[in-house]
Amino acid sequence: MDKLRITGQRTLQGVVQASGAKNAALPLIAAALLTAETVQLNNAPQLMDVRTLAKLLRSLGAQVEQDGGQIRLSAAAVNHYEASYELVKTMRASVLVLGPLLARFGQARVSLPGGCAIGARPVDQHIKGLQALGADIAVEHGYIVARVATPSGRLRGARITTDMVTVTGTENLMMAATLAEGETLIDNAAREPEIVDLANLLRAMGAQIRGDGTSQIRIQGVDALHGASHRIIPDRIEVGTFLCAALAARGDVTVQGAEPAHQDALLDKLREAGAQIDTGADWVRLRADALPGGRPRAVSVRTTEYPGFATDMQAQFMAVNCLADGAARMTETIFENRFMHVQELMRLGAQIDIDGHTCVVHGVPQLSGATVMATDLRASAGLVVAALAAEGETVIDRIYHLDRGYDAMEVKLRGLGAQIERISDRISGK
Repeated sequence: MDKLRITGQRTLQGVVQASGAKNAALPLIAAALLTAETVQLNNAPQLMDVRTLAKLLRSLGAQVEQDGGQIRLSAAAVNHYEASYELVKTMRASVLVLGPLLARFGQARVSLPGGCAIGARPVDQHIKGLQALGADIAVEHGYIVARVATPSGRLRGARITTDMVTVTGTENLMMAATLAEGETLIDNAAREPEIVDLANLLRAMGAQIRGDGTSQIRIQGVDALHGASHRIIPDRIEVGTFLCAALAARGDVTVQGAEPAHQDALLDKLREAGAQIDTGADWVRLRADALPGGRPRAVSVRTTEYPGFATDMQAQFMAVNCLADGAARMTETIFENRFMHVQELMRLGAQIDIDGHTCVVHGVPQLSGATVMATDLRASAGLVVAALAAEGETVIDRIYHLDRGYDAMEVKLRGLGAQIERISDRISGK
């Protein structure tokens, strides 16, 4: 199992290129199931999650070819409609094949995501919405079993109001509605840039969609969709992670290939912390080499749906607050159990108090290296940010979490001057 070894307190300087967004790429790949023609995606990140979903589509009979940042998908020969537990268990986003399979083929059998009880995460909103579109759905033996139950054999348009804002739920319902009869109205829709990116691909494929980027999306169903070519938007979470790393390590870093408009909430907080931020059409520069007192200011944050502060940036920003001057309250409103990185940060010397969904982070002048363990994707990124600023050597275990969402992170950080290497923990005879 690979680990990262980081020797901290190296100033980060230079230019780094943003990758395509993981959270955009996954629904875009699933959308290829909606047509028999070829869909080409450019600027695709080379990530574990992308490879997992590609493997899932191949298991359904689709052809998937990836050459660097380009993915070509053809679902012309799909003849299998089951997403097995073995493929879904490692990635919750695999449920995104449910809507496309149901819309185009009239049936789907998709494993519940691993460790997901109905209600704990909004998978129930996917089911509720698809039932409103005319699907007959049952949950049997750990699988969502769905069939189109209308006389025409097609889903039918409906007004859907989700009980909570759900990104993957909105995406699944959007894809399903593109081939439904009549108009679908999704109320309380997610507004993330990744939703807009999916809508842009679907429109290029012939879908009729309005209102993406707002809380109300209208979709007029069509008889069939066709192939298209599409460029995936930059990964705003990767961009934000590099900016937090630059602030924690008191660096001067420019992220190229970014979309600054997607970063407004984070950039406001980074400025409040004392960073100097400059932006251009496709770049963001953060300078932290002249912080007042040599430390960032403590800044409180509350995670919320876009355009608010992203839950996926909470761990990375907490790492910055660990080194800040003052104390900050960090409140998590999106996911349960998303403070698992706190104990690992405390191993590096952080002072953090947890009270339910809120942490109070008391900044300290310096963190010190230690061996820590990544517990999830964004927690691992938060540990990297902290390790880059810590004195001495930090070893981060279980970085397969990191590989799910960051494309060659250690290579990019080395290019900025970080002392970081991937090491393999190989046990003889195993």
